Amino acid sequence: MTDASGYKILIVDDHAHNLYTLRTLIEKHLHSASVLEASSGREAIDITLEHRDIDLIILDVQMPEMDGFQTASLLKLRKRTRDIPIIFLTAAFKSEEFQQRGFAVGAVDYLLKPIDDNLLINKISTYFRLIAKERALNVALEEKVAERTRELEQARQYLENIVRYMGEALLVLDAEGLIKQANPAACAMLDYPEQDLIGLSIGDVFEEEGDEEAGAFMGTWLEALIRTGALAKIEARFIAKDGCRVPILFSRTAVKDEAGRISEIICIAKDMSGYVRVDDEAAYRTRDAGSRETVS
Repeated sequence: MTDASGYKILIVDDHAHNLYTLRTLIEKHLHSASVLEASSGREAIDITLEHRDIDLIILDVQMPEMDGFQTASLLKLRKRTRDIPIIFLTAAFKSEEFQQRGFAVGAVDYLLKPIDDNLLINKISTYFRLIAKERALNVALEEKVAERTRELEQARQYLENIVRYMGEALLVLDAEGLIKQANPAACAMLDYPEQDLIGLSIGDVFEEEGDEEAGAFMGTWLEALIRTGALAKIEARFIAKDGCRVPILFSRTAVKDEAGRISEIICIAKDMSGYVRVDDEAAYRTRDAGSRETVS
């Protein structure tokens, strides 16, 4: 006796005696298997719609109105039932032609009556073992998918935290120079909530040292981005919401798609407020030294 708990078999035959014999045989050798009965092809299809967890169908070929071949063909048309293994049983259609027809409509086995009890039970047990392996593989796959999903979520959260807590301002632009994303440092530097920044042109919040460079943001330097993928840090200014200029050290990097076209532009800015440029500091020291000489 084999433990078949958790498995459900649908047996289909238009003769009640055959159904009783088949049920008795299954219950004797396959302990705890659940057996459903149908006396016609139409009833079998209705039962599969009601019971979504049928593991195996044992189907008589010779039945009135809808024979086993027609029944199997309809079952294979439905997504819910197309993968249920079907074992054909027949006492009349024994020729090679009918066997080939049975396999053509999706049967996994074609057995002849009178039934060899051991053969049938072994066949059923084999399919149960295959189903068990498939279920185990599905569980393992689901666990791997869940684990990978957790890893991706952790990675996403990690990157999100980096963007959120980094001290530099981060702006992500589309290929047209419109702001798609801004981190909290950028919002604080520009004094805008993120939702108000999204959709603005970078030119609305950014200017370079000279008018020529400022007008070339999406022109000359974009061409350079296409060639090199990144531009070194430059001195520029953010234009805050109140119009104040915030000195920044600015860099930008292009993200390209598979065709080599720019899909996004990543801009990073460091607030340079309070910093003194080296050339300005040198000039200040020169002026200061000259003043002391004059006084002396």
